[in-house]
Amino acid sequence: EVSRPTGSVQTTQQEDDIVTMEDDYQALTSKEETDLDQLMSECKIAISNAELFAEQLSKQLSVLDGANIHSIMGSEDQVLNLMRLLDDGIRSAETIEDKLDFYDSILQNVKDQMEVMKEKDALINTRNKNHQLLLEELDNLVKQLDIDTRHLKALTDGDLSTPGGICECTTAAHILQRCLNADIHPALNQMAAVEEQQRKFTRFSDKFGKRLAYHLNNLFIQQGNVLGETLSRQVPEFKLPPHHSAHRDLTPYADLMLWLKNSDFDCFTQLSKVYTQNLSKLYNKEIQDFLEMAKQKLGTKPDKNKLGVGLSAQARALSGSSSSLNRKMSGSVQSLNSDSISMHGSSHDLAMRHLFDQIIDKILSELEPVCLAEQDFCVRFFHLAGDISVNKEAKQEEESDDVWKPLQPSAPEVVRHMNEEVRRMMGELFPNLESELEAFVSYADRLDGFNSMYMLVRMSQHVNNAQDTGSFLSLMFASCLVKIKRNFDKFIANQIKAIQDFKVSKKSRCGIIAFVHNFEEFANQAESIFKGSDRHTHLDKSYKALVVVIYEQIVRVASESQKTPKDVVMMENFHHMYSTLSTLKIPCLESDRKEAKQIYQDNLNSYTLNLLGRPLEKLHVFFEGVQNRVATGVKPEEVGFQLAFSKQELRKVIKEYPVKEVKKGLDGIYKKTLKDLCEEENLLQVVWFSMQDEFIKQIKHYEDLINQCYPDSGITLEFKVDDVLSFFSEIAQNH
Repeated sequence: EVSRPTGSVQTTQQEDDIVTMEDDYQALTSKEETDLDQLMSECKIAISNAELFAEQLSKQLSVLDGANIHSIMGSEDQVLNLMRLLDDGIRSAETIEDKLDFYDSILQNVKDQMEVMKEKDALINTRNKNHQLLLEELDNLVKQLDIDTRHLKALTDGDLSTPGGICECTTAAHILQRCLNADIHPALNQMAAVEEQQRKFTRFSDKFGKRLAYHLNNLFIQQGNVLGETLSRQVPEFKLPPHHSAHRDLTPYADLMLWLKNSDFDCFTQLSKVYTQNLSKLYNKEIQDFLEMAKQKLGTKPDKNKLGVGLSAQARALSGSSSSLNRKMSGSVQSLNSDSISMHGSSHDLAMRHLFDQIIDKILSELEPVCLAEQDFCVRFFHLAGDISVNKEAKQEEESDDVWKPLQPSAPEVVRHMNEEVRRMMGELFPNLESELEAFVSYADRLDGFNSMYMLVRMSQHVNNAQDTGSFLSLMFASCLVKIKRNFDKFIANQIKAIQDFKVSKKSRCGIIAFVHNFEEFANQAESIFKGSDRHTHLDKSYKALVVVIYEQIVRVASESQKTPKDVVMMENFHHMYSTLSTLKIPCLESDRKEAKQIYQDNLNSYTLNLLGRPLEKLHVFFEGVQNRVATGVKPEEVGFQLAFSKQELRKVIKEYPVKEVKKGLDGIYKKTLKDLCEEENLLQVVWFSMQDEFIKQIKHYEDLINQCYPDSGITLEFKVDDVLSFFSEIAQNH
């Protein structure tokens, strides 16, 4: 039996509960409020008597606690069974855990064994792979360092004088070069077998290089001697002998020269010097003989009776030899029209100048293909450009009928750009070419100053048509062009000095001055020479300088001339300059042409007025005085009342010039004019008609003054305008 607590104890517990509730007060939820309302509704005294209600609740709680305790004590066996089951479960779990530990140890052992097996398998694979790589590397090494015995035999005993032997030696040399330059790992290079094989290849390379150099050295010397002997035995011909055969014989050795350049550069350089030394002597001899023959042709004076035939024959010979060139010139060189200058200068001078034009064109046309062919050969044979494929050369030679043909690039990227090395080698092959050509230029300039104009045009055309402006030939031509331009400037300066130094003759009439004639000849020939040339601007500058000096010197000569009136000298020479410039139609001299025309007209009027004062001199003086009186303010009708200008004085003066006397005076003027003017310029009729117009103008002026100052006097001149026209016409016809 369970004892219940007393009332005091309950009171204490209630107080504690109240304190606890106060400390942990929480608001009731809606469900709790609902349950509380239901509980209070079941107990009617809950509101009226709270203590009784609380006591009832306590009793009910005690009953419930007791019931719970009895329920727990009744289920003790079940609890014991539950504990036993829990103990059994723990033991089973421990057993399973032991088995799992055992299995885990077994799996760990298997894992360790698998890892060991995996490592062993990786090592086996690595070993097999290394063995395979080593086998491949050794196989590759053997292939790289192995040369067939026939190639070694070709290097040792191959015939370098036959095409077949050259081909075998070239193939063997390339294979040897490939073995020497084989891409071998540095570690493999330390192998004794590799070192021994490399030493063996080096010995073969040295021996073959010496044998090849010896053979080519003898071949270069032999070719130079053979070409020199051939040149001495041949009949002199006005052309440079081609070296195509020598180039063709040396071309098969081009690949071997490349091999020698890569394997023994010093030996290659020495061979290049041997080639240039032997060929330079030959080229110097050929060029000297060629230019000397050109000088001889210029020194031969053509026969006047056979001038046309000889010139035509020489022209045909020159054109025929030019057509035999194996290399087509780059760009067409414009030929000068000889017919357009045939009417100026002496026949001999024109023939020699035309011949010189053909010769200078022939010289340049011969030098260009020879130099370009040699340059092209050197670039390919000595591999100066470094990027020209021998296979492409061979392919082009197979496609062409000509065994030797200058290399024509098939694509823009193959186009060669000449460098300093190419120009250096060409300079060694042609050491005296520039000096020889400049000497010929000086010689031609001494022969005839006009030659500098022909050379300026021709050389400019060749320089402008050059495909490679940086090549040896282009630079050499450009240097000569500078000298030619200086010679041309010197020629113009000499012309100007000759004009300034012209001396006036004191014993003969002046006429057309010599330097005026010379300018006409110079201008006509210069226009024919420079027609279509881009150097015409230089000629225009020369024109301006010459015309300025000519105009100045015409004035000087006119002032110093003692036999010819100044007006006549000025009139005739400026008329000649005006006619010349009008015919030439040179744009840069248009202003000078207009100036010449104006000066000519001014001097024509001046000369006419000066002569016309003589036949009616007293009449002219009388009316000049009348005009002066009117100008001073005297009325025209009052002039006649002055004693000096009375009607009687006027009649007296008019009687002194009857018709016969006037005609005689005009005839004297015509004779004077005929004496002053030169027949060459043919200005007599022009001057005579000008005098006629001026004389009639004076007569009409005198008649007007008579009508103004002496009206109703009935005074008239003894001749009329029609009489004057008849006089002028009759005098001109009689002479």
